Amino acid sequence: MVSDWIDVSVTLKTGMVTWPGDPPVRISHALSMERGDPSTVSLLEMGAHTGTHMDAPAHFVRGGTGIGDIPLDASIGPARVIPIRDRTSIEPGELEGHAIRPGERVLFRTHNSEHCWDTGAFVEDFVYVSEAAAEYLAGRQVRLVGVDYLSVGGFHADGVKIHRTLLNAGIWIIEGLNLKEVSPGPVDLVCLPLKILGGDGAPARALVRPHNPSAGKGR
Repeated sequence: MVSDWIDVSVTLKTGMVTWPGDPPVRISHALSMERGDPSTVSLLEMGAHTGTHMDAPAHFVRGGTGIGDIPLDASIGPARVIPIRDRTSIEPGELEGHAIRPGERVLFRTHNSEHCWDTGAFVEDFVYVSEAAAEYLAGRQVRLVGVDYLSVGGFHADGVKIHRTLLNAGIWIIEGLNLKEVSPGPVDLVCLPLKILGGDGAPARALVRPHNPSAGKGR
């Protein structure tokens, strides 16, 4: 049976790229059948914002909702993959042409998907959501924003303000998507973060299913 679902998550592995200052990723075996134990049990050491993950309001908003209390319909349902041509930042001028509607789940496919995940080093000049674009999306009252690198905020931009603008507007955030194999257009989205009590964020598995499967891969 052929599945139309496309996995847009990045694979967790030891030594993978993380946001500078975040804990490194180490995956080892607490128990191993190769060492004579009766079973194999992996030990995962990593920050909550590793790889493909979701941000909760608690990440930047004092007293904000934790990731364990995310409404399930925030990250499950129809979404739209929007192509971004600007190789520096996502700006309102480019968004205005896409007629983004209130309640939409929008996933931005930028140059990041073609370029950032092919290296194990952190890419400082990734395409990010500008402050003006964050305010535009908040004003449009979107439900969810997904980006294809490790943060909605730029490495050299005011990431705190960008996060807070979105989170204070009730917008849930997916970071660390890889949309290289997904064409722009409508999709079904399933993205579920780990249920961590009071968590500021959590790793997630994200899948999309294009509404037109024949156009599901590439640009």
